[in-house]
Amino acid sequence: MGTRDVHDDLHTDDDDQEDSELEDQESAKAEKWKNHYSSNHRILLVGDGDFSFSLCLARAFGSAHNLVATSLDSYDSIGKKYSNGLSNVMELQERGCLVFHGVDAKEMSQHFFLKTQRFDRIVYNFPHVGFIYPENSHCQIQLNKRLLKGFLANAKALIKKEGGEIHVTHKEGDPYNKWDLVKKPEKRGLVLQQVVPFFKDDYPGYDNKRAHGKLSDAPFPVGEASTYKFKVQTSNTCNN
Repeated sequence: MGTRDVHDDLHTDDDDQEDSELEDQESAKAEKWKNHYSSNHRILLVGDGDFSFSLCLARAFGSAHNLVATSLDSYDSIGKKYSNGLSNVMELQERGCLVFHGVDAKEMSQHFFLKTQRFDRIVYNFPHVGFIYPENSHCQIQLNKRLLKGFLANAKALIKKEGGEIHVTHKEGDPYNKWDLVKKPEKRGLVLQQVVPFFKDDYPGYDNKRAHGKLSDAPFPVGEASTYKFKVQTSNTCNN
């Protein structure tokens, strides 16, 4: 019995060491980051066009189980508008991403699934209603302002109140500085936390698309752009 007890003890020590090594390995790969985004974040991506930004994060994380990706387009429209749209959707789903089509950013808090969820990050890159009027015209600016207003109101309803962030990536300069991106959120209980430069090269595989008209699959010049990070204003929040 003494010999068996010794072997049992040795076996247990070996098992403990193996378990410890496995735990260390799991811990090392448990969380992965791509710039502002972590594989531990529950992330909602809004208006992602051909879903290439979502796929960039999924590939960086090695999984898309923490991602929910949406677009305004229907599934059929994505196939017609974007050369890689459907293949991107397929890969996202294979990696565990939930993908929803026909989701209006101005009404998404009423979506049958999204309204049951709360997210750590909600991301909308280059929101735009499409080129209905000239970009500099008052009517076009008002339509884009309305889009932002609706999105922010809906995002506020879906973001986690503690630690959650709403990210809007936005082109700088005229006429985009007339969209009142900073002023409007403060009136709706959101606080601008940080503004950081946006560099497309930080997101390999991301293809920003025009999304509208005959050149829907063509990229547009990003130029100078920034990611604006908002959080929900609470009683402990101080305005900058």
